[in-house]
Amino acid sequence: MEVSILPLQRTLDVRTGDNLLEALRNHQIPVSYSCMAGRCGTCRCRIVSGNVLVTGAADTNLPATNGQSVLACQATLVEDCVIEIPEVDEIVVHPSKIIKTTVAGIEDLTHDIKRVRLALSKPLEFSPGQYASLQFTPQHIRPYSMAVTANGDEVEFHIRVVPGGRVTSYVATQLKPGDAVRLSGPLGTAYLRRKTSDPVICIAGGTGLAPILSILRGMADQGMANPVHVYFGVRSPQDIYGVAWLDELKERLPNLTAHVVVTSSNEPGPYRTGVVTEAVQRDWDSLKGWRAYVAGAPVMVDAASILLRQKGIEAEHVYADAFYASGV
Repeated sequence: MEVSILPLQRTLDVRTGDNLLEALRNHQIPVSYSCMAGRCGTCRCRIVSGNVLVTGAADTNLPATNGQSVLACQATLVEDCVIEIPEVDEIVVHPSKIIKTTVAGIEDLTHDIKRVRLALSKPLEFSPGQYASLQFTPQHIRPYSMAVTANGDEVEFHIRVVPGGRVTSYVATQLKPGDAVRLSGPLGTAYLRRKTSDPVICIAGGTGLAPILSILRGMADQGMANPVHVYFGVRSPQDIYGVAWLDELKERLPNLTAHVVVTSSNEPGPYRTGVVTEAVQRDWDSLKGWRAYVAGAPVMVDAASILLRQKGIEAEHVYADAFYASGV
């Protein structure tokens, strides 16, 4: 069975019963997605011809046909069809590979966030904002976003230690400089779009700052002059990190404005209080014509993606890759 993908002019060989989003990802079709459960709407696409089945209420399968929009994560392929994904303004091709790396350094960024630097055995090509799967041992594997650009012989990751988390506890208590780590990547479609002068809003929660830093550094390297507003949300003042990096980037990106938003704080300080999405809600009546990058906990990514679309950003211009807990 074949599925044709517009506007890429690609034809995919698929099987009856395949999930559309999984088929797109398996064939390296650049499509945005987040919750993978039909909540955020990020993976919306349009049926040009043919039929698919869409999971509805109570897990019933409803037919969708020509001209209808569907969420790829909720669509089951049942016959030959033509699907149109939101126009991909910039397709990047970085073939995913497996690279041997060595831990070059580990340091604390906060009370529960580790900065892990890995020395590469060979160059790794990736776009700012992408992520990789790190295998610390065969039993300890998890995806993390790069915090830097692909300009050196090291890559950097920010890892929050989750109490009781199998992988992050290993990172916190056993990982040490010199250890071998297998890196698989790059992965992800929430990468920097370079060929646009549109204003940009970035929303990061916790270690979601890592890919946002990568994107900002990529913008600086490219000399992009887009207006940029970064909203960085944390739980408490003790969770704030990376402000010095943001200040450094302001010198290279004169149109960059950073907002640090603390959910709960009894301490006076220079930061805003509240939920990061509420700060965006208050600050902007309309974001029509903007681009958005969102990174952090899935619940925040979902809420932010919905809010940004409500504010006028086209769904195809909201870029997010949310990671879901799996042996954290």
